[in-house]
Amino acid sequence: MPHYLSRGSIPKKRHTAHRTSPGFKDEGIYYEEVITTQGFSRAYSIAYHLRPPTRVKHIEPAGTIAVDVAEQAVLRHHHLKSGTMPTKGDPVTGRVPMFTNADVTMWRCRPAQSQAELYRNALADEVIFVHKGAGRLLTAFGVLPFKPFDYVVIPRCTTYKLDFDPGTQSDLLVVESAGQVSVPAKYLNHDGQLRLGAPYAERDLHGPTDLFVLDEEKDTSVVVKDGAKLSRYVLANHPFDVIGWDGQVYPFTFNADDFEPITGTIHQPPPIHLTFETPGFVLCTFAPRMLDTHPDAIKVPYAHSNVESDEVLYYVRGKFGSRRGVEEASFTLHPHGIPHGPHPGTIVASRDVKWTDELAVMVDTFRPLFVTKQSLELDDPKYPYSWLD
Repeated sequence: MPHYLSRGSIPKKRHTAHRTSPGFKDEGIYYEEVITTQGFSRAYSIAYHLRPPTRVKHIEPAGTIAVDVAEQAVLRHHHLKSGTMPTKGDPVTGRVPMFTNADVTMWRCRPAQSQAELYRNALADEVIFVHKGAGRLLTAFGVLPFKPFDYVVIPRCTTYKLDFDPGTQSDLLVVESAGQVSVPAKYLNHDGQLRLGAPYAERDLHGPTDLFVLDEEKDTSVVVKDGAKLSRYVLANHPFDVIGWDGQVYPFTFNADDFEPITGTIHQPPPIHLTFETPGFVLCTFAPRMLDTHPDAIKVPYAHSNVESDEVLYYVRGKFGSRRGVEEASFTLHPHGIPHGPHPGTIVASRDVKWTDELAVMVDTFRPLFVTKQSLELDDPKYPYSWLD
């Protein structure tokens, strides 16, 4: 989890009365909410509300979100071009699933309108990669600004609204994780601090800035996602009424251009790009970097078999030296059981190259991924044969 933060007004001791008028015992108190992970055994935050956060006036079904797995007769590589997908819906309702398994679902979203209702994912952490667009994530924790190439990490059960700057076209990759998204353990020292030599530091992780306190006693709807099921909760007041909080559970951003690549004299394996980890997959950042310096180094990845993982790459910016035909917003899926590697000609072409300007997001899963019916509409069926000379 990110480091400890404190915002706004909190009492000296937790679980004690936080009085609305300090020194007057007969005055009211702010209402404490403890937000925990893994029961009560891992990171937590404590927030203080103007009103109890439990005041529900009405609950109703709000539909379902279908993730339709495509039937496939063969195991093969895939190349999806998603850059020209039509805009639709808002930053929540406009999400189109691309790949899925029990641990992760990857979505593309090119919203046509602003977010209509508050949203809360009850079962999954979310990592929203902002390919295009800028704005603010609004939550009870406050205002979290974001910009292009930010990872916006949102812990499960965080009620939020994505508020984009006027006149900007937003373009998002959404990674929904059944397991907790965390900073890789290998990057942390025994004191919980990011190690010297890790590819990013605490200064690169940005939590909410200002509080966003809404004192509104009015019906406010929140759409809650529970797997494929959606429920609409109508609260008696706006839930962004927090006047202070502290802890280590909160949404934060990390910009891909702040990733500090680890390089060597010869090609380094993909784990050096590790950015976040979960129990079911890892998320990596292929960032601009100096290429290998050994005089005989092969400067593109070697052919390899993903024996125990499926690999998805989402291409963000620049030229990817080991691939032909990919473009901005392309996906490639290289599944278990089939070797893949650099396209013909790319090894020779990279011989005198000293720097790569590529930026890509990689998700490596530990269980097989399934393509969706929606993603097959974007698929290039010739891609599996693109390694022929």
